[in-house]
Amino acid sequence: LLLGLVVGEHGNVCAAGDPDQAIHRFRGAARKNFEDFRARWPGARTLPLEDSFRVPERIGRAAQAVLHGGGSAQRAESVVEEASGSIAFWRCASERAQAQSVAAEVERLISRGEAVPEVICVLVPSVKDDGQAVAVALEERAVPHRIAGAAAFFQRAEVRDLLAWLRMLADPGDAGAVVRALARAPVELRSIDIARCTQIARRRKLDMVAAMGAALESPQVPPEARERIATFLRLYRSAAGALDSTRPDLYVHRLIELLGLRRQLLFAASTEVAERLVNLAKFGELAAAYVRRAPQATAREFARSIAAVAEAGLREEEATAQGRPRGVQVMELSAAKGLEFEYVYVLGMAAARIPGPWLRTAEPIPDELIKESVPPDGNEAHVAAMRRLIHVAVTRARRRLVLAYPEHVLRGADQQPSPFADEAREASDGAWEAREEELFGPAETLQSTFRLLRDDLLTTVAQVGGRLGELRFDTDLDVSHAVVRYLELIKLSSLLERTRADPSQPIAELLPDINARLLQAATSEQREILATSALDEYLLDAQRDEKLRARAVAARTEPSLESFLPRRGEGLLLSASDIDTYRTCPLKYKFARVFRIPQEPTLNQRFGILVHQVLERFHMGVTSPGDPSRPTSETPLTLPEMLGLLEAGWRRGGFGDSEEERQLRTKASRALTRYHERFQTETCEPVWFERSFAFRMGPHLLRGRVDRVDRLDDGSYELIDYKTGRPKSAAQLADDVQLSLYAVGAREAWQLEAAQQSYYYILDDEKVPVDRTVQDRESIQDIVLEVADGIQSQGFEPNPSWTVCSMCDYRIACPAAER
Repeated sequence: LLLGLVVGEHGNVCAAGDPDQAIHRFRGAARKNFEDFRARWPGARTLPLEDSFRVPERIGRAAQAVLHGGGSAQRAESVVEEASGSIAFWRCASERAQAQSVAAEVERLISRGEAVPEVICVLVPSVKDDGQAVAVALEERAVPHRIAGAAAFFQRAEVRDLLAWLRMLADPGDAGAVVRALARAPVELRSIDIARCTQIARRRKLDMVAAMGAALESPQVPPEARERIATFLRLYRSAAGALDSTRPDLYVHRLIELLGLRRQLLFAASTEVAERLVNLAKFGELAAAYVRRAPQATAREFARSIAAVAEAGLREEEATAQGRPRGVQVMELSAAKGLEFEYVYVLGMAAARIPGPWLRTAEPIPDELIKESVPPDGNEAHVAAMRRLIHVAVTRARRRLVLAYPEHVLRGADQQPSPFADEAREASDGAWEAREEELFGPAETLQSTFRLLRDDLLTTVAQVGGRLGELRFDTDLDVSHAVVRYLELIKLSSLLERTRADPSQPIAELLPDINARLLQAATSEQREILATSALDEYLLDAQRDEKLRARAVAARTEPSLESFLPRRGEGLLLSASDIDTYRTCPLKYKFARVFRIPQEPTLNQRFGILVHQVLERFHMGVTSPGDPSRPTSETPLTLPEMLGLLEAGWRRGGFGDSEEERQLRTKASRALTRYHERFQTETCEPVWFERSFAFRMGPHLLRGRVDRVDRLDDGSYELIDYKTGRPKSAAQLADDVQLSLYAVGAREAWQLEAAQQSYYYILDDEKVPVDRTVQDRESIQDIVLEVADGIQSQGFEPNPSWTVCSMCDYRIACPAAER
């Protein structure tokens, strides 16, 4: 309307646009702008822009194939210059392999001088779910990078530090937030002292903040740790006193100053200081916006609100400093519109996600209320929108494009490539390249380890310098450790220069001379520290073990956590859950089983426990716990009695009357009714319920509990484990450890050879058999010994992936979840 009034007299108007890049309006609504323009000015001349000045010819063909579905292209762009462009298609072994392959190629481009980080972009379907694995792989190789876009704001380290304090102040029982506040500046409590404090909290049944007060009186806590705990308590009490009486925006600014977050950044040796300062300022702006919406709100209410927003992963664009972003850009597919890069990597190109299933909107907007003429809402519109999205992503590349997908995902079935990727491959005459987890080569080892150690040294120097004025017993030791870090950096620099001058020289021949010269300049204490370094071992290691590399560049001021490992004699005490947790993420195992951070059971966990208890008492014929009137040898309960157990357990379990809890209660009633009906028709005989086992495997003690053991018609036995989550297919359970371990436990502890093992998904009334061969059961020993070795060597490196991190209880404390 406004445009018509402005140019109504002369009609001189020019409009430009590309409906193929309409990715931000729903169901292709943006096309209406073109149709309305033609209707308003029917005599307008249309000039199609068919020549691409950016996209190389092969990439252009791939883009058109994605947009129009392979060979059914409706419009073809010509290329003005035959640019030397390339396109590759990677079939990666896993999400980790996908991220590592990108990081390895990016590092080679930068180290060879072929590209600067700012001209490289990694596009992922979701920053929150997929960005972390890429960021960790880039960080391992010390490649400068920046996660940008929605949800990235809450992943910034400085924002998470502030968020942890707000969460802890609003809820002292938030153990994960307390652990982060203790581990980070300005407190910086050592890992072993955090383990001591969580032990005190658990034994005395205190929340973590109250446990800090008790730790001041504990003989287990050394004097220097007590000083840091006293600092924490002073800051906590000062901040807590104003939580309910100060306006949220003023409170946030004062908390930033109280913790010294801005001051720490000003003195940090980082190229991202400006961006981090801007992010802290934006946090204050979020608090101010909250005050405008709720003028009477307290800082406590804001803390709860912002914690819920961050936990839910809602969109909050990251604040950016002036100028061009530094480093490799990691962003969502939808954030790439309007940008261009020399090198573009599009990840997650699996059919399950791109295009993925069409999800029906719970409350769709009626077409009558939409001013645009839009296609019907359905799978066809969804696929068309995803085609436009991938077309935009592909056309961001000026020189090289890579489309990749993980063939295997953790706890999931094998994945097929997106049909869009296959269409692009056929159009560009490409082929799938297999990519395994990338290991470091000798040259990359020196380059990346030098950068990592250099950055670590700058941080260490700042920390040690800040401690020189403190009255501590180990200040001299801290200084010696910092000096050793510097000597190791000199060692790497010397190796780089010598191998650059003569690449044929093996590192093994260069190290003795360099070490001898460094030892001459070191004190006796520094020589002892150098002797314990894992750096030489890593540099000489033929396998280039990444975990060894992480330990080589990690600060060695942290004492061993040996005394907090779950020891039983010479070995460890392990369960199927322990093994699964460590294989999923070693750092999560550290938080859960070594630190043993107190965690309140979630609603779903309490619900699962209740359903297990009801089924056990149903089969035992017990109407209430400890009921002596009905011996366990009686027949199972009737359905009304079974539902009565659920009713009684629901009241005792402290369940409320929220919508989610009412839905769970309804699901439980229906599921137990179906379970009862199924049980009446089964011919097998349940013989044991909640039966425990324990046996030794080498030096380690394995234990567990089987929910139910049935005797089948042929006299064989079946082990059954109840689940209250979503059902998994047999393919998704191919690498499952739990039932295989249960089968070995039944054989070793009960002398019972189980013929079958199954998961019974109660809420869906679905039993999923898990076939296990003799070889599968024997491989359990290899898995157990591998996990035990990792735990005993204290290999607790994170293993981030979107399938695991999104459900982890320790996200706020995890360094892998931040940037």
